[in-house]
Amino acid sequence: MTRARWGALLMALLLALYLAVVIGYAVNLVRDPLPIVQAMGWALVVLPLVGVWGLAVELRFGFGAERLARRLEVEGGLPDDEAPARVSGRVERAAADAIFERYAAEVQQHPGSWQHWFRLALAYDAASDRRRARWAMREALRLERAETAAEGAA
Repeated sequence: MTRARWGALLMALLLALYLAVVIGYAVNLVRDPLPIVQAMGWALVVLPLVGVWGLAVELRFGFGAERLARRLEVEGGLPDDEAPARVSGRVERAAADAIFERYAAEVQQHPGSWQHWFRLALAYDAASDRRRARWAMREALRLERAETAAEGAA
């Protein structure tokens, strides 16, 4: 199990412990006769559930991306080019941009290929553009799910 998985598991367990304590406290507040205290109790129930939903979304995203990486590795499609890094460990921007341009062009040629979107997500990540990397990875996940559903229907 990777460090990232252990970290995600630890965070999920801590969230479960937090929820157990908070919901126990919330039940006591909801039973109070004062309406304002009851409202605080309901807030203590609802807000942690939003946190659970957020954690579930992130875990699903992470496990999906990991699944695609394994699948692409089996297919032999993982990129083998590495951008040179500085002493600090950060990737040299010019090299990352060159790699990015290559994968962006491939996505334009094959917009329905989850493999190309996955590689573009890696290129965005190498260029330190996390927002676009997540966007491209979501697109790869969407395309892969659609492909899998189409194969299952056939």
